[in-house]
Amino acid sequence: MNRLLQDARWRTSARRPAALGTLLAALMALCLGLGAAQAQAPKAPPPEQADARVRLLLDLLADEQVRSWLEKQRTEVKAKAKPRTEEQAEMSPVQVVAAQVDAVRQRLVALVQAAPRLPDELERAWDILKLELEQRGLVEIGLLVALFAGLGFGVERLFWWATRHIRPRIINAPMDTVGARGRAVLMRLAFGLSWTTAFAAGSIGAFLPFQWPPLIRDIVLAALIAVVLTRLASVIGRFLLAPGAERFRILPMATEAAAFWNRHLVLIVGIIAITYATVGLLETLGVSAESVRLFAAVVGLALLAIGAQMMLRRPPQSAYGGDVGADQGRGATTALVLLLFAVLWALRLTSQWALFWTVLVLAGVPAAIALTRRAVDHVLRPAGTADLADGTTEAAVTGIYNVCLERGLRALWIAIGALILANAWGVDLFDVGEGDSLGKRLTRSAISVVVILLVADFTWNLIKAIIDSRLAQPSSVDTGDRVDAEEARHRARVRTLLPILRNVSFIVFIVIVGLMALASLGVEIGPLIAGAGVVGVAVGFGAQTLVRDIISGIFYLFDDAFRIGEYIQSGNYKGTVESFSLRSIKLRHHRGPLYTIPFGTLGAVQNMSRDWVIDKQVIGVTYDTDLALAKKLVKEVGKELAEIPEFKPHILQTIKMQGVDNFGDFAINIRLKMMTRPGEQFVIRRHAFGMIKKAFDANGIKFAYPVVQVSGGDPGTAAAAARALAAMQEPAKAAT
Repeated sequence: MNRLLQDARWRTSARRPAALGTLLAALMALCLGLGAAQAQAPKAPPPEQADARVRLLLDLLADEQVRSWLEKQRTEVKAKAKPRTEEQAEMSPVQVVAAQVDAVRQRLVALVQAAPRLPDELERAWDILKLELEQRGLVEIGLLVALFAGLGFGVERLFWWATRHIRPRIINAPMDTVGARGRAVLMRLAFGLSWTTAFAAGSIGAFLPFQWPPLIRDIVLAALIAVVLTRLASVIGRFLLAPGAERFRILPMATEAAAFWNRHLVLIVGIIAITYATVGLLETLGVSAESVRLFAAVVGLALLAIGAQMMLRRPPQSAYGGDVGADQGRGATTALVLLLFAVLWALRLTSQWALFWTVLVLAGVPAAIALTRRAVDHVLRPAGTADLADGTTEAAVTGIYNVCLERGLRALWIAIGALILANAWGVDLFDVGEGDSLGKRLTRSAISVVVILLVADFTWNLIKAIIDSRLAQPSSVDTGDRVDAEEARHRARVRTLLPILRNVSFIVFIVIVGLMALASLGVEIGPLIAGAGVVGVAVGFGAQTLVRDIISGIFYLFDDAFRIGEYIQSGNYKGTVESFSLRSIKLRHHRGPLYTIPFGTLGAVQNMSRDWVIDKQVIGVTYDTDLALAKKLVKEVGKELAEIPEFKPHILQTIKMQGVDNFGDFAINIRLKMMTRPGEQFVIRRHAFGMIKKAFDANGIKFAYPVVQVSGGDPGTAAAAARALAAMQEPAKAAT
């Protein structure tokens, strides 16, 4: 056979123009011979003559120029068969539908006509294959396939041995936290992919460097690729379902259900891989396109039967965390899925590829998004939580990881579906031609808008998750942690500025995404931008108060005049800063009322929550008080107060007596002073006053309080007045 191939190459190199003619002549002779055999049924040619024809055909197929010419012809045929030509674009919708119906009818007729020829074509392909196998030796081909498969398994076994120290770490990896669970799952996936790569490198990698006859190369390579794809499906199934390791399972379900779906996934992928390998081999062996399509349809029926069996025997809903009553709609769901399988098979049979991929995308993308959301919620569930009956978790994780995984994978699924639909309907997203039909332009614009919205949605949700995660961090007041003043100021400033940043980012995203979407739809955005500038100037003149409020608020934030949680006073308004928008600030008074104050009318701000506060108080003692003893007692109280763990972090300078403030009408007023953290002086002051009262009482120091004392003049004068009053009252008594 090698000698024949060398002779064929020499002949084609010497007379290349004649090679194509010889091939066409051989094909025409073969077709005429088959046609004559079907029409008149003459005697079969001698075996030597048939073998010579087959040998000649094999010699011509071995030539690279002939193979490239055949590939070019096949590409041109596929290009001519593409739907939606210029003539079809000019048709009315009714004519387009009628043309499609006629094309479907012609394909069905061609398949029916190809059914009687299929056994003969398969037999002829087997004869060609058998002749090639006989040239190389059937035992030699079998040994060849076994050799490269054995090399693949050998390299895989060597990889297994080399990772003997890594496997126990993956199996016993901790999964107590979300991060540890994600690392363990990714390590397991990386190990499975590396294992499959080792097999592919040992089998296909060892096969490719050698020079093989084209037919043998196609057969062995197709078989090895089918095996690699099947093993890859097994790795992905074990990664998602983990039938033998529940702790690594991505999709939450019972072990029985995981084993069921993993088994059927590997089976279906293996059948599809073997089918595509067989179809490629049949095309190489000269089987007609209708016969190949009919063969694929028969295999599709087998897959349809497997799908029906899979849906009818699938585990109950309780295996996925649902209740028993959830199986009431099981029959309707099975019927819908089987109808979907039948529609896909029918579209595949009639070569309606655009509709086939459309139905597959419309049905597959929502299912993939739902499974992705379920898997992400399961993987990122908080530590110690279990799945609920509906498949969700006790505490949903809405952090950065959740956004990156769920939103990112959802955007990826939708983008893949959009690209598949664009390719199926012949829409080039990057090549805008002037002759494109209105439908193609609208489809391209719609897909571009979808991609823009997906990217914007993912980016915005990621930014929002980062901001919300920073805002969700508890402050030192909530946790009771002791932080220094600089850290406290940093946290307060972050909690103040991040809401503004989130609002501004949202507005910017809305504007940018809207302009990009309009541009992708073919709308000129230049006039819109110019018009928006003019409208902005008009609005600025008409709403000067609003503009003043916004600009004032921006400068308040730049000056760091206040932060969320601080107590401020401005004019007659005072309270704790609860929130603010671009126009106004909200203050909560300590008695409850909520003030909403525009920034433009806020004016000077008195911030009572920055750095430190000095608290000064005046108490009165009696005039017989020993002031030196009182000062000593206050100093001792200050030392004891500063050692109390509850107050120690908040006291900057403990309480002390500054001296006599003034002499009152009934007391000597002495001044007390201490420096504390803002807002902490009230509690510390109340506790300090109690300690001072106790210390003063123990040492005989009395607090002064006002006393009203009424006193008269000379006692003799008072007695005379009493006698005169009695004399005046005697006549009145006698008259009565």
